[in-house]
Amino acid sequence: MAASDPPPPHPPKREVFDVRAMTNTDNKGFIRPVETYTETGFGLYMSRTADHPRFHHLESWLLPGLGLRVSIFHFVAGHRTGQRLYLDVGEFSGPDALGCWHAEDWYLDLIDVPGRPLELVDVDELLEAHHAGLLTADASVRAVAIATRTLVGAAEHGHDVAAWLASAGAPLTWESGR
Repeated sequence: MAASDPPPPHPPKREVFDVRAMTNTDNKGFIRPVETYTETGFGLYMSRTADHPRFHHLESWLLPGLGLRVSIFHFVAGHRTGQRLYLDVGEFSGPDALGCWHAEDWYLDLIDVPGRPLELVDVDELLEAHHAGLLTADASVRAVAIATRTLVGAAEHGHDVAAWLASAGAPLTWESGR
């Protein structure tokens, strides 16, 4: 690989949310303590601190029926101050027999900034991953369908993602009150 070649695509990111152990295992195997888990009929809420240089706290909802993970990153000063929600597209499931929930990120992300339409990002990553055999054609098509449904749904609700999610059966609540 030449110095100017882009890095090869990464496999889909997978995470485990162990409600009984109150932990979140990220795609690199790091296990982090979770402050709050709340299971509902439409998904799983998680709140935990973060050891990240750009944000200090993370709140997330896994929404299996919608193929979305909706997150609020509590950024440190100077990082993405206008971002409200970050939506990952993928496959989310749980709980399994051990009380764990699972996430597989399918590359596409949507960024919610108040007063603007959702921004779809990382389409190139999805295409590169599919081309490299890391994501099946079926999963790639499903990812595009989920992103499209989300973009259209939010637009039909005046670009209010929370209103669209509530109308779709996922009325999200946040510890931070957002």
